[in-house]
Amino acid sequence: MSQQQLQQIIQMLKAQPIGGRPTVQETRANFEQMSALFPIAADVKCESVSAGGVKAEWVTAPGADAGRAVLYLHGGGYVIGSINTHRDLAARISRAAKARVLLIDYRLAPEHPFPAAVEDSVAAYRYMLDQGLKASRIVVSGDSAGGGLTVATLVAIRDAKLPTPAGGACLSPWTDLEGLGDSMKTKADVDPMVNKEALLEMAAHYLADQNPRNPLAAPLYADLAGLPPLLIQVGTAETLLDDSTRLAERARKAGVKVTFEPWEDMIHVFQVFAPMLEEGQQAIDKIGEFVRANAA
Repeated sequence: MSQQQLQQIIQMLKAQPIGGRPTVQETRANFEQMSALFPIAADVKCESVSAGGVKAEWVTAPGADAGRAVLYLHGGGYVIGSINTHRDLAARISRAAKARVLLIDYRLAPEHPFPAAVEDSVAAYRYMLDQGLKASRIVVSGDSAGGGLTVATLVAIRDAKLPTPAGGACLSPWTDLEGLGDSMKTKADVDPMVNKEALLEMAAHYLADQNPRNPLAAPLYADLAGLPPLLIQVGTAETLLDDSTRLAERARKAGVKVTFEPWEDMIHVFQVFAPMLEEGQQAIDKIGEFVRANAA
């Protein structure tokens, strides 16, 4: 690992935090601005579509198997983030997984609180099935809030008795909307991205006074039985570390096959920084292996 690469990223994040204060609109604009640092490769094809009424984009790198696909749910605390902020990450996953990636703009809070994001994710999955894709060749994936949404979507798909996807790949998933994990305190001094105050503020926007332990909002409390194999990647230097460790433990107890990958000294959703960080690309390559193995 290049400590210099990692420290440069940490300093950049500290100089322009993307969570909490100021206003929602300003925070969204800051996140969009940061994404401009990571343009996609010239050989990646992007096609805008309406996925069951949800704004979406097929992101396809050369060599992708047209019959293999990833439904990607971006992070941002259910309040910020977009297709634009995660297009490069989606493109890199497409290349590593040799799969098309459907990157969606699910509705954001506070304008559209829970369960809007879950509804949109399931609608996009139905769209993929309607396009002729086989469930056994679709993996659902997402980072941070999108990682929690990945699990919630898998639970909602199961409960709707839809065909089961091939797997779920969670990158630093946010699964506990109350911030009760010990790592919220023990990692507070080393995490440059997520702090409890900002997390609870975003949770309040998303929940709009609903139960913070609703299993489709906080999938840490969901019945996980019957879910497909899960890949969970998380950095050891992030406040949401325990959201991942507790999810992995609960999933295993429910009989789910879990591949749990804690990445030493890595920060929240370090995969986004793949253009600058070796470990980010290495983790994406692992995601690609998971998708290819399970959606063969």
